[in-house]
Amino acid sequence: MAEAKKIFQTKTTPEIAEFLIGMYLEHRLPDGSRLGGWIVDCEAYLGPDDEAAHSYGMRRTPRVRAMYEEAGTIYLYTMHTHLILNMVTQKAGLPQGVMIRGLEPDPASVPQMIENRGGKSGPTLSDGPGKLIAALKVTPDFYGQSIFTSDLHLVPKKRRQAKQILRLPRIGIPNKGKWTELPLRFACAGNPYLSNQKKTAVVPDHGWQ
Repeated sequence: MAEAKKIFQTKTTPEIAEFLIGMYLEHRLPDGSRLGGWIVDCEAYLGPDDEAAHSYGMRRTPRVRAMYEEAGTIYLYTMHTHLILNMVTQKAGLPQGVMIRGLEPDPASVPQMIENRGGKSGPTLSDGPGKLIAALKVTPDFYGQSIFTSDLHLVPKKRRQAKQILRLPRIGIPNKGKWTELPLRFACAGNPYLSNQKKTAVVPDHGWQ
């Protein structure tokens, strides 16, 4: 975990987003069981300059309070009834972060994830930011906690390496000038759990080395 913390403390937010591709994300539930998978799709947000960021212009509202905390702080928000996971990536007071958009489930977690998602299976299980949170059974209680030390945490020893990381415009960011088109989305090429993934682009090894 020390290496992951150092990355968060020394790299730019886009560099951290790229580093997170292949990182294992795990939720340790109250009963001691664990659900997890590999991050395959995420987006960098560069507030206060980024017009698409909740912290644009150093906006301070109760909802974005966690964005001003130290690197590794968990920022959760609700959009269209779905809970969305973000990680703060810079020092306290500089509100930048990465939103997690897609997760390839650990095979050991799939049965419970399917149950958590009401019977959904295959890529639709966790190929979107709200879907993966539901699959992992993450609750709003994690707001403001640390992605390094809380029951929702990164597991660097399980990290995978992508053969190719795509750099793409973010999804659903219209009318934001250059911020609409900048390649601030990072994704594991060929992985079936990417948001809006074309079936023809999926590869048998899911894009891992």
